[in-house]
Amino acid sequence: MPLPELNAEEQRVLGCLLEKQKTVPASYPLSLNALRLACNQASSREPVVDFSDQVVQDTARALKDRGLLRLVWAGAGSRTVKYHQLLDETLGLADDERALLTVLLLRGAQAPGELKTRTERLHPFADRSEVEGCLAGLAGREEPLVRELPLQRGQQDRRWIHLLGPLPVPVAEVAASVDREAVLAGGPAARDTRVLAAYDAAAAAYSEALLDELTGRPFDIWLLERVADLAGGPVMDLGCGPGQIAAFLADLGLDVHGLDGSAAMVGQARTNFPDLDFQVGRFHQLLRPRDAAAWGAVVAWYAFVHLAPSELAGTLRGVAATLRPGGVLALAVHLGDEVRHVDTLCGVAVDLEFVLHDRGQVLAAVADAGLTVAEWYVRAPLPQEAQTERLYVLARAGGA
Repeated sequence: MPLPELNAEEQRVLGCLLEKQKTVPASYPLSLNALRLACNQASSREPVVDFSDQVVQDTARALKDRGLLRLVWAGAGSRTVKYHQLLDETLGLADDERALLTVLLLRGAQAPGELKTRTERLHPFADRSEVEGCLAGLAGREEPLVRELPLQRGQQDRRWIHLLGPLPVPVAEVAASVDREAVLAGGPAARDTRVLAAYDAAAAAYSEALLDELTGRPFDIWLLERVADLAGGPVMDLGCGPGQIAAFLADLGLDVHGLDGSAAMVGQARTNFPDLDFQVGRFHQLLRPRDAAAWGAVVAWYAFVHLAPSELAGTLRGVAATLRPGGVLALAVHLGDEVRHVDTLCGVAVDLEFVLHDRGQVLAAVADAGLTVAEWYVRAPLPQEAQTERLYVLARAGGA
């Protein structure tokens, strides 16, 4: 059976139905209004469109006539029609194949790392190689469903497209996109080894450079003071480094503790602030406080700058599990469309990659971790900083 040839409107409608069937099953099949909103949403769609009800209705009718969509009535005697896709049945898609094809229909050409991140709510791929294996299977069908594109100038990784119709814009004109998952190319363990080696080597110089980090940063000070007001219990400084953030919060009268994966960095923190508690440990080793039921707040000031986007939600879920009901997570990350390699840190030779995160992906990861985003801010770079914007998020744990 030949593959269906879908125009741009048909790709968007079927992609949205495939997505919402998995992410909001209680609301599926979709009404006309819900389907139009799904087609026109500004997030997770490339390009963003503005379909009218008539466009959606006409597209759905054409898909129905081709056996790719079914009309479902809301109930006995109801005149409300809802829409149910049949593309996965027509193509015989497994869950992993379905997830990849959904995201390719909604967002066009993408690299395997991007696809792993963007399919998290549709199908949890274990790693990038599993995504690549599934893509290879789709490409190796008698009627291939996907194709790998040649590497373009400025791109770090080859991207893939679906073969169910033309892309919304010519392939050659699709802008290059960074693959933030590339930091996991050698696996999380190899990345972690490089990160810890870098901070162990640079600990003394890093401590000297960052002890006065908050000087001249009134916004950071204001936000940390807000965290102090909201905490209502002991505070964990996650990724504490040489202890400057923990010390600032302690000066505000809080019971503060610090955790960092670098033993040398924890040594610096203990030397700098011997009256505070600093321990060696990774994010996934974060436990509840010894003398309280849960943390009142967890502060992660640039603690996640080496994580791939696909790791954020899982890491944050672990953090959320240690917070009291209504407890606060405060995090700061760099924003940008880049994985930035550095070979010196505070004048010390290192092999380190910083992930400049996407704001939408960070906020989505916070929500996926079961936390409620209360406030978020984007700050422009200060003259003394690397030229990146900074995202700050305050989120609350449920159950307050």
